[in-house]
Amino acid sequence: MVERTAKGGGELVQLMGTSAWYAPGAASARMVDSVMLDEKRVLPCTAYLEGEYGIDGLYMGVPVKLGSAGVEQIYEVELDDGERAALQQSADAVRDVVGVLSA
Repeated sequence: MVERTAKGGGELVQLMGTSAWYAPGAASARMVDSVMLDEKRVLPCTAYLEGEYGIDGLYMGVPVKLGSAGVEQIYEVELDDGERAALQQSADAVRDVVGVLSA
């Protein structure tokens, strides 16, 4: 599942013969609807973590409730040890990139 997710965008480009523009556009439209119409949908979004998932002071993609106030709640999904390690590895990579861009 992890490998398929990581390579899914390339697979779509290959199948469609063009860049994967539909999914990001559709996801953005759902987020705008949820905020503008105060739908309070649970969507995967980038949110600032303050201890959730053991990560502090970093923006990461997590499930959130999105409404007129923006991110109204961050949901912590139960992760097994392997998933938690993969998330931490991703957070470390994001911190490295932020460090390079901030320098």
